Amino acid sequence: MTHDLLRLATAGSVDDGKSTLVGRLLYDTKSVLADQLDAVERVSRDRGLDGADLALLTDGLRAEREQGITIDVAYRYFSTATRSYVLADTPGHVQYTRNMVTGASTAELALILVDARHGVVEQTRRHLAVTGLLGVRHVAVAVNKMDLVDWDRSRFEEIVAEVGVLASRFDIDDLVAVPLSALLGDNVVERSANTPWYDGPTLLEHLESVPVGTEPAEQPLRFPVQVVIRPQSGEDRDYRGYAGRIAAGVIRVGDEVVVLPAGRTTTVAGIDLGQADGSVRGIDEAFAPLSVTLRLADDIDISRGDVIAEPERRGHVSRTVAGTVCVLSDKPVRPRDRVLLRAGTRTVRAMVEEIVDLLDIDTVEYRRAPQQLALNDIGRIRVRLADDLPIDDYHELRRTGAFLLIDDADGATLAAGMADAPDRYAGADI
Repeated sequence: MTHDLLRLATAGSVDDGKSTLVGRLLYDTKSVLADQLDAVERVSRDRGLDGADLALLTDGLRAEREQGITIDVAYRYFSTATRSYVLADTPGHVQYTRNMVTGASTAELALILVDARHGVVEQTRRHLAVTGLLGVRHVAVAVNKMDLVDWDRSRFEEIVAEVGVLASRFDIDDLVAVPLSALLGDNVVERSANTPWYDGPTLLEHLESVPVGTEPAEQPLRFPVQVVIRPQSGEDRDYRGYAGRIAAGVIRVGDEVVVLPAGRTTTVAGIDLGQADGSVRGIDEAFAPLSVTLRLADDIDISRGDVIAEPERRGHVSRTVAGTVCVLSDKPVRPRDRVLLRAGTRTVRAMVEEIVDLLDIDTVEYRRAPQQLALNDIGRIRVRLADDLPIDDYHELRRTGAFLLIDDADGATLAAGMADAPDRYAGADI
């Protein structure tokens, strides 16, 4: 039986019961240590509760426990017989949208909570927008607190219909909704007798069955060079290798490759893989996400930040990047700001050329932007670069289509971005 890994991120508005749901998953999959459970039960008794408050398993920060909210991204780990999970537990408050961007950036599935009493709210729309823009492949909607609406089937279907319309606006095509009660455990791990009208999977059944990973052979090769290895003395002084992590695709000894942005072609002479004991072993092929060192047939000029790719599917090299950004800093992003743009291992000087528009979360429509994007704003911009940059369409290759905008003065991260296809660069509208 295959034991694979699913990375997922949770999101929900305040008081939707997200921490309780995560705690329930940990508890029901027996991923809680005995002393942790004892501590939770003790605190719950001190608060006058009849049973264990499972939210305490996840709200680990003192400020969170005092306020009863989640304010930071926390990573939880649990497993079942067939799959391991890395769960990014992200905040619900609007001012922590940037934390959700961080948590969802590497996720394959987003678990979005909706309170059955309140239905779709602004944060639901925001979370669906971020999920779609980040290219998260799968979305599970947990319609929580169904016990507080008497397990009303029509209420569940009403929420699912509204979520479905929003999901389609952000190109989310794999969406599963589950009616549940995180507090009582209904339809989380065990199927509930309270929903005879629901014939879908429990939440855990869905998490166990959703497809994970991408077949490396289906994607074009992308190998951002992180370190150039060239010993200055000793027996290996003639060695020249290029170390990094394969972002996408497969590479084999003998393959022809192109080095971007220069466009020089060569062939792969060897692939070296580091071993646990510090030694190096030569291998015939490697695939994402392995970290390896490549040896090339020709001694050409390659430095950190260059990308080794397939000649036939080499991607784009441009001095303009357009795409969607989420502002992560208190300092706003404005036109004509001088910044650094970092994509993969390459950093280039740049200038914000234009703020094209701003995503209005209430209407889920883009509108003409003001003269800046502030903290947690999501908008589309165009950036002019001082040098050539290899970059992909984010929705085709997430790892090599993502970028950061960095303050040129103090090195602080201003925004996280997702590059669009280059055929949108020329026109006035993205």
